[in-house]
Formats: sequence, C-alpha cells, structure tokens
Amino acid sequence: MDSSTSKPTFFERLSSLLLREPEDREQLMQLLHSACERNLLDADALSITEGALSASETAVRDVMVPRAQMDTIDLNDSLDEIRRTVIDTAHSRFPVHDGDRDNVVGILLAKDLLRLGGETSCDLRDWLRPVVFIPESKRLNVLLREFRVSRNHMAIVVDEYGGVAGLVTIEDVLEQIVGDIEDEYDFDEADDQIRLDQSGRYRVKARTRIDDFNQAFGCALAGDGIDTVGGLILAELGHVPKRNESIELAGFRFRVLRADRRRVYTLLVEQLPAADRAVPTA
Repeated sequence: MDSSTSKPTFFERLSSLLLREPEDREQLMQLLHSACERNLLDADALSITEGALSASETAVRDVMVPRAQMDTIDLNDSLDEIRRTVIDTAHSRFPVHDGDRDNVVGILLAKDLLRLGGETSCDLRDWLRPVVFIPESKRLNVLLREFRVSRNHMAIVVDEYGGVAGLVTIEDVLEQIVGDIEDEYDFDEADDQIRLDQSGRYRVKARTRIDDFNQAFGCALAGDGIDTVGGLILAELGHVPKRNESIELAGFRFRVLRADRRRVYTLLVEQLPAADRAVPTA
C-alpha cells in the first residue's frame, strides 16, 4: 500500500491537532472539545481546563460571600461568646472586627482557640493572623496565585469606598476551576431533602416533611400536628439536640449531624435491623 494514501497514525493526528494554533479563545475551546471527542482529552481534564480559562475572566465579586452573609467576630466579644460563634458556625477562619464591621483587624483561626484551653479572658489581638484586603475587581487567577505565594486562605473584599463588601476563600476560587468541593455542610444548601451517604446511610434535612419521609422509606412515622422530621425529633426529645445526639423511632436511628441552639438542620438516618428494634409495649 502506498504510504501517501495510508491513514495517519495516532501520533500524526495528535500532532496535527496540537499544531493548529487557535486565533482566539473560542477557537481554543473548539480545539479542546474536538480533542475530547477524539478521546485525546478526557471529560474531567476538559472541565478543569475550561474552569481555569474562565477564572481569568471572573472577578472576585462574582464568587465572594456577601457582607450580609459573613460570620464575623467582634474583638470586644468575650471568649465564651467567641467559642459559641465558632461552634455554631463551624468555620475554620473568622474575620475579626473592632466594633464597626468595616474595621477588620485580623483573621482568627478556630484551632488557635484550642490553645487557650479553659481561659476566660485574653487579648484576642495576640492570636490574630494578618488580614489581606483585595478589590472586588480582582481576577480569580491572579488571586489564586497570590494565595499560593502568601499561603493565605482567606481575603476580605472591599468596595471602591474602602468598605467591606464580602470575603473570599481559596476554596471559592478552586471550586470555579475544579467544580464544587463538597463538605459535610454543603448538603444543607442542596435542593434534595434525602441523600444516600457513602456509608450506606441517609442524610435527611430536618425540614423534610414526614409524609415525604414515609413515602421514601416505606414507613409510618407520625406526629400529632407536626409536619417535619426535625419537628418530630424535637417533640420526642423535648429539647433542641446537640450534634451527634441520637434517638430511635419506628425502626430508625436518627443522629444529629448539624444543629445550633435553636434548630436542627441535618440528620443521619439508618434503618435498624429487626433484632435491634424496640418492641412497643401494650
């Protein structure tokens, strides 16, 4: 067979694809999608590449946590108040302000509170890390590079007048590139009410309606005048449970995954083996 009429080899096709120089970003994306269709690039790599390219066009204001949703600590709060805030919100870093919320003076790491042990008072300034201020217009690719160089994980976003507009973390930036980084609390913001856990158990939002729970699990939970699973748990316990507190009802064990002083947010539910179920008394 004449070599001039033979089909190009894999390496020839790959070289041909890579040697075509795109003239703009649109052509570059077409080239990447073509590579994916030819199995020269897998879908995950394509998605990450698209995310990395979009990061150079995305401003901090588009991904930041707005000021109204920020969990902060006042420098003048007592240690007990600070500990409650840290436990209730379960963040690892907190902006600390001195009175006015625009006057952010540092970042407090939750782990530093452990070093205080049972102390009832201290000068919180001694435990603060330096705070980084950035403009709303900063691009994510630039911010990521600065995070890597400085080893900071959080920055305070300021508006054109110098006021606090929000905050952004390295996780916020990475999620724009590689997709959502799910932690144990992300389920609280998801649309679904019941989700299968990796362990084979189920995460159930406390606001799930009892009728929906019964339909999903084929059971017959009932609460007189109570509409939600969380409401039923509160009624049975007689108090707002703490994290990891559990109760058994109708052949199920409900363990609290997340709660604060006022309400329950997420439950871990597992069906008990028949031998372990409590036998109702007459």
